[in-house]
Amino acid sequence: MINVTSKQKTFGLANNRHQVAHWLMQVFFVGLMIGTTRVVITPFAEQEFGLAKDSLLLLSTFVISFGVVKGSINFVAGHWAERLGRKPVHILGWLIALPIPLLFYFAQSWSWVVAATLLLGINQGLTWSMTQTSKLDITASHERGLTIGLNEFAGYTGVALGGLVSAYVSQWLGLKTGLLIFGLAIISAALILTWLSILETKPWTEQQAQTTSQQTVSEPTSSWHVFKRMSWHDSRLLAITQAGCVEKFVDALVWVVYPVYLYQKTGDLTLTGWIISIYGLVWGVSQLITGHWSDRFGRQRLNVSGMAMTTLGVIMMPLMQSGLGWSVSAAITGFGMALLYPNLSAAIVDLSQPAWRATAIGIYRFWRDIGYAIGAFVLGLSAFLFQDLTAAFWAVGMSMAISTVWLAVRG
Repeated sequence: MINVTSKQKTFGLANNRHQVAHWLMQVFFVGLMIGTTRVVITPFAEQEFGLAKDSLLLLSTFVISFGVVKGSINFVAGHWAERLGRKPVHILGWLIALPIPLLFYFAQSWSWVVAATLLLGINQGLTWSMTQTSKLDITASHERGLTIGLNEFAGYTGVALGGLVSAYVSQWLGLKTGLLIFGLAIISAALILTWLSILETKPWTEQQAQTTSQQTVSEPTSSWHVFKRMSWHDSRLLAITQAGCVEKFVDALVWVVYPVYLYQKTGDLTLTGWIISIYGLVWGVSQLITGHWSDRFGRQRLNVSGMAMTTLGVIMMPLMQSGLGWSVSAAITGFGMALLYPNLSAAIVDLSQPAWRATAIGIYRFWRDIGYAIGAFVLGLSAFLFQDLTAAFWAVGMSMAISTVWLAVRG
């Protein structure tokens, strides 16, 4: 076990570059894990259980379950991180992931896939939360946007590459075998590197909480107090939090509807994978600069612009009729997400204190990832009621437009 002395408790990306690099590798693995489900799960559902043809609403149950579980675990993760430390929570997240590839491989019914997705939600809630929280612990306040941008760049690059690689591996080895081998390789590598390389970062926040002049001894820091403050008492925090929730409607759309829609249009799984990966890659890579921009120019302007651009990209997708058009739409959506995604989180961190920062991040991520469940239900219901996949795009686009106005007025 590596001990941290007081001399090592310096802040900044440069001063802690080795730990930052280790945590970036971890969030890349976390992204790879979820990416394995992004492209191949929908064809898997159709080939194994016939769900895509019969009921998009039923197909969306795996994303609904993922969102509910991940959102709830985000809240728990922040609470545990304050008490147990970041590293133990992160290791627990990877241990919980171990059965996921096995459940996909031995799946006898759709309920097995939903069960695997529940575990995936727990894994993502525990591990991704800790990668973000730990890097924020050890970096300086003026680097928050850049820090979150780096984190989300690594994570969503992993999501994009995970989806692309899983498409090729599944075509080569078959859907079940591909998911089994790729999934176990990711989890094993992540666990080994966590145990060997990761430091506990909680001592940095304890030092910061002792020295910051903004923290007062009388300020309540209970989880329930922070939850109320973020969920309805503070209008600024509420505006940012609702935007985080609604933007997940877009990610649910990409996860559930894009593979079905694009596969119907192209008949080519790898082309479908490439188009979806463009969304993820643009989102991931662009966050290298958009997080830094918010440190220089402020969060609000980028957040509102990102919400508007993402809305445009979603609406464009069903209007396009070619691979190039769908790719451009995916790229616009991805860049819009890059503008808003790290900077909504950074705005939450700006308005929180070191003593309850992990809790605040966990609560924001709770509401944000509940957006997966709400969004999956909305798009599934829309497609079911209108018997048309394009209805899902319009439902999500309208929701994003309303949320954008709310953020612009109150954020």
